[in-house]
Amino acid sequence: MKRITTVLLLLLIPISTSLFSQKKGKKYTIRTIAFYNLENLFDTINDLAINDEASPMMELNTNKSKVYWSKINNMGYTISKIGLEKAKTSPAIIGVAEVENLSVLEDLTQTKHLNNKKYGIIHYDSPDKRGIDVALLYQKRYFKPIYHQTFNPNIYRENKKIYTRDQLLVSGYLDDELIHVIVNHWPSRRGGEAKSSPLREKAAYQNLKIIANIKEKEENPKVIIMGDFNDDPINASFKKVLQTISKKRNVSKNDIYNPYEDLYKRGFNTLAYRDNLNLFDMILITAPFLNKHKKDFSSYKMYQANIFNKSFLSQKKGRYKGYPFRSFSNGGFTGGYSDHFPVYMYLIKEKL
Repeated sequence: MKRITTVLLLLLIPISTSLFSQKKGKKYTIRTIAFYNLENLFDTINDLAINDEASPMMELNTNKSKVYWSKINNMGYTISKIGLEKAKTSPAIIGVAEVENLSVLEDLTQTKHLNNKKYGIIHYDSPDKRGIDVALLYQKRYFKPIYHQTFNPNIYRENKKIYTRDQLLVSGYLDDELIHVIVNHWPSRRGGEAKSSPLREKAAYQNLKIIANIKEKEENPKVIIMGDFNDDPINASFKKVLQTISKKRNVSKNDIYNPYEDLYKRGFNTLAYRDNLNLFDMILITAPFLNKHKKDFSSYKMYQANIFNKSFLSQKKGRYKGYPFRSFSNGGFTGGYSDHFPVYMYLIKEKL
């Protein structure tokens, strides 16, 4: 049986770990950018405006409050560990998906694992029928948002609108540097991959429109595209629509670089379902984040792109050993975390 690979792969720029210590008098600032699908982070209150009754939390017969706070604690603990090894703190910026509302995010950021990080929250209610949204969390000491807006991809199938998640654009200053982050949760594969593929291709086109709008005001912007895309890096939404590039050396000025395509081809994954292994969770970047020709770190550049698949996030035994240790299964709470592994990227800049 297939199993998820649990070895952490470090990518792309062959710089020794001594880069992060003093080397020839140079020191570097390290910031972690991350994305995490929080797997049905719903509260225990029935919201009549959405179909939250279909959430695993609402389907529980007993101990809803206890399960909710256990789930919140698990999510907070995981986020607190992402990027800690090199950045020495949790993500400066983390996009999240499958959250019900602002309230659950406030509870999340106030857990004992995160409350001292002083996370800000950017969240909008989306038109998704189940009421699941995307959002952005950010450490206020590192990131200062100056603009945010949601965009719905306005997807129709057979003249019927698909009420899917909005795409969230947040622009702001990472320390003193302007960046733009687009948080996505594209339509699922319900009905089959082939039948649903056009829906995700349309969602990809919406990302291109957002980037085009940014470029009307900024010629060569630093854009981060993150999310649960419900597609693998080799699918048409990436290769045909976004036209992503998998090799850094081949990236030109207007290209989008996807470091997770190489990970995918090496057998790495962020989720599994019925023995199908997929890498749906990714962080993509535009060309200005790359350091192709010289070691110029005067502005933020990508150092590594990783999957956060620490052992505590994986099933330890049984048929699904190595799969993400999901929160809900067979109508009950497992004590686990999420059915997706988080993904993250280190950005580095030389201290002047």
